Amino acid sequence: MKKIALLVFACALFNCKGNAQDTKEKEKENFEITKTDSEWKAELSDAEYYVLRQAGTERPFSSALNKEHRSGTYHCAACDTPLFKSENKFDSGTGWPSFDQEIKGNVAFGTDTKIGYTRDEEHCATCGGHLGHVFNDGPKETTGERHCINGVALNFKPDNE
Repeated sequence: MKKIALLVFACALFNCKGNAQDTKEKEKENFEITKTDSEWKAELSDAEYYVLRQAGTERPFSSALNKEHRSGTYHCAACDTPLFKSENKFDSGTGWPSFDQEIKGNVAFGTDTKIGYTRDEEHCATCGGHLGHVFNDGPKETTGERHCINGVALNFKPDNE
């Protein structure tokens, strides 16, 4: 009898579903640029697709944009919308490109509960591509925000081109 009770308890425990395991897509928003999943797969690299369309995260310190110090603008890698300016970039030491503010109106925000607690997610306001998250531990002398962005979600365009 104890074995049956233990088995029932174990089954109930492993079948419980919380927010952290929720893989259901967020409600479909209306974006200016919308494409089918197969169209996005055909246009984006595997890494871009993973981050932008599946809300993945690239490995820290893997983006060449961490060391980008030229003046310019960071654009969405999926739809070319300008998202961040180089004058707002700073080295947060986290391993991802970080900015203290976005280009207003070009970045949209939502809630992400995939890892068991609530975070403020950022995505491109034009195509809905996942960019990263915003935290309140940025430079206090500016906005106090740290927009922690996946480098693979961005294309850098220098001012002199």
